[in-house]
Amino acid sequence: MSVEKFLLKCMSYPIVIHCLNTVRKGRKERHRDRKRFSTCKWPKTFPPLSSEQEIISNDFMKHWHEVLPRKYGVVDEFNHQYVVRHAPKGFRRTLEIGAGNGEHIKYERLTPEQESNYIAVDIRENMVHALSERYPNINAILGDCQQRLDYTDGYFDRIMAIHVLEHLPNLPEAVREMHRLCDKQKGVLSIVIPCEGSSAYSFARRISGQRIFERRYKQSYRWFIEREHINKPHEIFEELQPYFSTLRSTYFPFPVPFEFCNLCIGVTLIPIR
Repeated sequence: MSVEKFLLKCMSYPIVIHCLNTVRKGRKERHRDRKRFSTCKWPKTFPPLSSEQEIISNDFMKHWHEVLPRKYGVVDEFNHQYVVRHAPKGFRRTLEIGAGNGEHIKYERLTPEQESNYIAVDIRENMVHALSERYPNINAILGDCQQRLDYTDGYFDRIMAIHVLEHLPNLPEAVREMHRLCDKQKGVLSIVIPCEGSSAYSFARRISGQRIFERRYKQSYRWFIEREHINKPHEIFEELQPYFSTLRSTYFPFPVPFEFCNLCIGVTLIPIR
């Protein structure tokens, strides 16, 4: 089922009623998560992957980044266009964390100066290699945004994280590093995150990523996704709040500030001095 058909189904009465009936349950789960994570320390830890799981994980992330724009273009369009629409005027230096294979860059209209000062960081070597081949003029860097990057304080006037923050086991360190690197006078942080845990997002995942994964590898999707999407929206916003102020936010596909019926949230923030 395409995402377009899924969105139409979401408009149908039974699914809306189902989503409304799960709001109370979702609130209870979020409260329980807040209580649990407020008493535990970051980073979140997981058992190590087997060598086979490591290969599958890297392969699927690359494959999914190729499939998403082709099969689920309406979602992918929001993910990337939100960041482009709300870019600061006259920006010069961009840091994109979790850049993957460079799928966002095709949405940009960069001047030669902006292109030469575009830093794309990813932790997966196969993704960085693919990005370098696809966009040789972009600075593709193998690195971890949860650690200190080799740039001076306030170096970037534009930082982007498109479907990245939900993946980070040491999210507080990543937020602190983005704050350090963001220009305190004119810098902007743009993020897009999934409505992880919502009824709409869970259903969309079952008919998209989960189905593709299980067909491709003939095994359960659970071990993969439980160590990939590890941070829910309320956790991400709680970590951002001490360091960034929100300028604007947009929910997709329904422009109402509720997670249960939406798939993604785009947020534009500025660093607190």
